[in-house]
Amino acid sequence: MSDGRLLHLNVSSGGVPKRPIDGARITALGVEGDRQRETTVHGGPHRAVSILGIEAIRRVAAEGHPIGPGTVGENLTVEGFDVSSLPVGTRLEIGDEVVLELSGPANPCRTIRHSFADLRFGRVGIVAHPSDSRMYARVLREGTARPGDPIRLLPPVDDAAARHQVAARLEEAERTSTLSLWSAAIDGGARCAVVDDGDLAISASRDLPGPLFNLGLGFASLPNLASMAVEHFAAHGVTGWIWAEAAPWPNAIVDSTAVYGARRLGPGASEELQTRSVDGLVIRKLEHDEVGPWARVIVEAAELPGAVADAWTALEPHLAHRAHDHRFIAELDGVPVGTGALHTHHRVGWMRAGTVLPAFRGRGIQQALIGARLAYARRLGCDLVGASANQGGSSARNMERAGMSTVAVLRRYRVPAPA
Repeated sequence: MSDGRLLHLNVSSGGVPKRPIDGARITALGVEGDRQRETTVHGGPHRAVSILGIEAIRRVAAEGHPIGPGTVGENLTVEGFDVSSLPVGTRLEIGDEVVLELSGPANPCRTIRHSFADLRFGRVGIVAHPSDSRMYARVLREGTARPGDPIRLLPPVDDAAARHQVAARLEEAERTSTLSLWSAAIDGGARCAVVDDGDLAISASRDLPGPLFNLGLGFASLPNLASMAVEHFAAHGVTGWIWAEAAPWPNAIVDSTAVYGARRLGPGASEELQTRSVDGLVIRKLEHDEVGPWARVIVEAAELPGAVADAWTALEPHLAHRAHDHRFIAELDGVPVGTGALHTHHRVGWMRAGTVLPAFRGRGIQQALIGARLAYARRLGCDLVGASANQGGSSARNMERAGMSTVAVLRRYRVPAPA
């Protein structure tokens, strides 16, 4: 790694361009004096600071694009190294005080389109242009930074940042999967008030109590916006739940802890999938018009109460026709005894609804369902598959047996209904 220096420190009251300033304090939530226009897709502790190299800006400008320092929204314009070529987890010591850690690429959005002659903001996307992308960083040590400060590059101390990057992809796939489920429930007649805003998804339903339909997702990445979920639950008079890594407010009530498991597929990953052979067991992907047994197994296995059970029964026909949702049934000697689902999003497969009827548990059926969905995700071209399970439970052990490693531990925090 070659070291460098801080060329510009840029801020704005929202949007772009960000203008250079003489110096500012950098805190856990970013550069003081800086604002994001779209807070549900930018900012938060894991995306506190955006960084881009002047060398990348010059390469893009040489193609005739009207790009310059700060016009694509980076907080730090650096010199001396291509920041997007560094491994996630690389630490940047800036001056005498600030220490940052690279957390992942900043996906380009249309807000920065006017920095490109053809408005194609993908020119700074890391997939097509790996040397010219902006990068996000979290703040390991707060302090004041100024233009001209030297930057010392240090290698990652462990794989925590890389695991968090994987967990963020899983969180996004879980969010889109859950939104699809909520949408199917609404199409089936359920009354749910849903917020779909950037990286956040929130649902509240007085008719369907419980954490599935009264839930906030995306707050592992954006815990600073937890008040949005709290206010939504309060507005609809429901008890709600939020998944997050740490308490999003003082004295938050934890009622469940889950592990996020992940397995990589495709080039460079192990081709061996651990499957369990069970005599008489057949696992099938259901066709669009095969509805009924899948929901019935879920309702019976989880002993769901009346209104929630009815919602699952009513949502299945609508979920069955969604292009990115795939249902699986496990049949033992022709009798449905287990279920699973796979949702795909940007080459990530998210597994959910994995359950087995109580009388048939302990035979390896759930592990076989996991293996079948892993194999199907690979067929679809997914490079990553994930799922969540109660920490220490049988599902978590089955995920581990299937070659899925833990990338995060999340806690579910309960938000009591207003008095």
